[in-house]
Amino acid sequence: MRKWLSLAAMTLSSASMAAPLSYYFDSAVKFDPTIPTPSSVLGYEVGDWHVRHDQLVDYLKLLAEKSDRLSITEIGRTYEQRPLLLLSFSAPSRSQTLDNIRQQRLTAIAKGKGLSELPAVAWMGYSVHGNESSGSNAALLVAYYLAAAEDARIEQLLSDTIILLDPSLNPDGLNRFASWVNSTRSLTPSLDPKHREHDEPWPSSRTNHYLFDLNRDWLPLQHPESRARMNAFHAWKPNLLTDFHEMGPNSTYFFQPGVPSRTNPITPKQNVKLTEEIATFHAAALDKRQQLYFTKESFDDFYYGKGSTYPDINGAVGILFEQASSRGHLQQTINGPLSFAATIKNQLTTTLSSFDALLANQQSLKAYQQTFYNSAIDESKKEEFVGYVIDLENDKSRGDAFMAILKQHQVHAYRLAQTTTVDGHEFAASSSVYVPLGQPQYRVIKALFSEQTQFENNTFYDVSGWTIAHAFDLPFKKLKRVRDTQVATTEWQASSVPSFDLKSGSYAYAFSWQDSQAPALLNALLSHGIKARLALDGFSALSSGSEKSFLAGAVVIPAGLQTRANWFSELNAVAKTFAIQISAIDSGLTQSGIDLGSRQFAVAKLPKVLLVGGQGISQYELGEVWHFLDTRLRIAPTIVTQDQLARLTLSDYTHVILVDGQYQFDKQAKQNIGEWMSKGGVLWGHKRGAKSLIANKWLNATAISEAELQAQFDTQNLRYADQEALASKQRIAGAIFNTHLDITHPLTFGMKDDTLPMFKDATWLLQPSTSPFVTVANYTASPLLAGYADPINIDTISQSAALLAHRKGRGTVIGMTDNPVFRGYWYGTSRLLANALFFGHTLSAQSK
Repeated sequence: MRKWLSLAAMTLSSASMAAPLSYYFDSAVKFDPTIPTPSSVLGYEVGDWHVRHDQLVDYLKLLAEKSDRLSITEIGRTYEQRPLLLLSFSAPSRSQTLDNIRQQRLTAIAKGKGLSELPAVAWMGYSVHGNESSGSNAALLVAYYLAAAEDARIEQLLSDTIILLDPSLNPDGLNRFASWVNSTRSLTPSLDPKHREHDEPWPSSRTNHYLFDLNRDWLPLQHPESRARMNAFHAWKPNLLTDFHEMGPNSTYFFQPGVPSRTNPITPKQNVKLTEEIATFHAAALDKRQQLYFTKESFDDFYYGKGSTYPDINGAVGILFEQASSRGHLQQTINGPLSFAATIKNQLTTTLSSFDALLANQQSLKAYQQTFYNSAIDESKKEEFVGYVIDLENDKSRGDAFMAILKQHQVHAYRLAQTTTVDGHEFAASSSVYVPLGQPQYRVIKALFSEQTQFENNTFYDVSGWTIAHAFDLPFKKLKRVRDTQVATTEWQASSVPSFDLKSGSYAYAFSWQDSQAPALLNALLSHGIKARLALDGFSALSSGSEKSFLAGAVVIPAGLQTRANWFSELNAVAKTFAIQISAIDSGLTQSGIDLGSRQFAVAKLPKVLLVGGQGISQYELGEVWHFLDTRLRIAPTIVTQDQLARLTLSDYTHVILVDGQYQFDKQAKQNIGEWMSKGGVLWGHKRGAKSLIANKWLNATAISEAELQAQFDTQNLRYADQEALASKQRIAGAIFNTHLDITHPLTFGMKDDTLPMFKDATWLLQPSTSPFVTVANYTASPLLAGYADPINIDTISQSAALLAHRKGRGTVIGMTDNPVFRGYWYGTSRLLANALFFGHTLSAQSK
């Protein structure tokens, strides 16, 4: 039996064209024989199998034990509790002083001098997309090279610089992909792109645990992987950051500078020049190996939420690399068979050329970084305003989440010392902050609050607008002069949560719906069997003898309805875990508005959510809803594929959510959903999910199709070369649009203003309903707030509907044109979905 296993292993090894170290490294490079090679630990040559994350960690930890050139730090953990590692490589003589050097670098940057005398720092990051695994597999070889190579180049590199190695930016995705391709490979590798090894099932391993693209999270910082990396990034402030990716198998190899006209204008020109200089080293290395590549196509450097672009507003130079992917072990492409080992070798090649570029340009990179921060204050003085004033709107949870993002980006903010009115908006001292432009992170602030709508090049690889205050639905204004207001001298800190014990024996207990955590608090109470009522109108009541007002949406817990013996102790325990004041109510007879026994109080129901995914459904948008429900509301949805709907007992669920995707319900599924809704179910759909509601005659609405939008553009006399320009005009390039809300509607309870910014990246619209009370939100007359949209599209979007809702039998159907939880940080629109979960069953509007 053992002999058979050995023979099988040999067969696999030879069939996959195992690549020894001599394949990856020039024969002139010598290695310390006392340092373990990757194959001596893995049991196979790099590229023969896809490395699992635990194998990667084990090897790197062993290197740290055996080599005096590196130290290893766990900077965080993923959702699935995999360690996020950062390795620091330098000359052995500096191994005990690395933290001192790090502190000296930060001091030099702050003082504006002395950086040139300290080592340059490079951050090498690999495989933020889990199924782009050539990067992390190459990291094995990079670590071995840095730990064991013995030649003049490595000695100089370790002497003059510090190399930070981030071997796996997305451990959960990397591990998921390794499990897939390793379990589906054949003894004789299949080159057929249609083979299941090369055709990963839904959802793909590109994403993290919650199916987010972590390479879009460098600004929003919604995930532990990103937050841990951000802390480490700013602790070191590297001079160079590399970001290794993969693209389609039929491509070649890409490295920046990218498309010149698609670089964000906030990025200094010197950054672009350094990027171009560094590119010559990659070109020389790939030329030597006669590898095909391109540099000034396709990829842009505009959105600062990507790993290769975020460094550009933080004094570093970020470089994107894209390798054609084998998406498995061996695949046929237009350029011939592409092996996994070949993809790894290219990533290693440009890693080593990055080291050469770092050595050759270290003084230029350090001088650039010093100038970048030294010039920040002076550059800020050229602006026509001095900073931003932001109204946190008395929603402590939302305000704290917003400010936590600013703090992680090293942005300084201060509370207002007096109430101030700016451009007609009153900013209360108790709930507003001031962010001055005149600080080292001036360019980060400009990026976070950018409302740019005009661009040199209108073609975007990603989003064109991401204004963080709009995402949180926080009013903000530009402050013209410092003397226009008074601010605190100390930086903003989150206020502590006061502890309180509820008084037993009261008639009822109540809390407002304004705080972002109110839905989570209600869900926790209902999960404990505590009965609650939802106020569909406002009221004021006596609380400990004093009158207290509650707006529509408030939650009331009547003592007389509770049947559990320990309900009050559970109420007290749950209340202490949330930063929300719960008030004891003295009587059911209110001072004004509805009494506590009014018919205008609806029964609060515990949401049981069915989230529909599967092939054809956007894994990103499903993941964003899952993340919102799970991490913010503490609701665990049941996730199914659409083909299961015909077999499920839908009466087990209160809500069904259809995110963006292609839905093809069979006859039985349609019948099940229709009957379930007629008995009281709440059906939500957004983007193409809403489109399917109309197609199946559940939502009574009229849509404006993508084809109708595109048909508005004149295509006469266009040249063949105009295709990309036309496409960029016809699409919505991830922009922010303003909407007008009916703030008396239950789906908007808890919102202060009657306007709400929404993120839009789809050319599909809804006409306002001809029935009264059905249109909950519509786009304003001049809707574009930030990002790019062609004037023709803006005019069409203007006054169209954004959110419709009406009764269907005893149930409710809700359709939204946009994703309310885009990338996890759209706290403003996420309230619409939260309200649908708790107030959806209370709607009474009928559609004719």
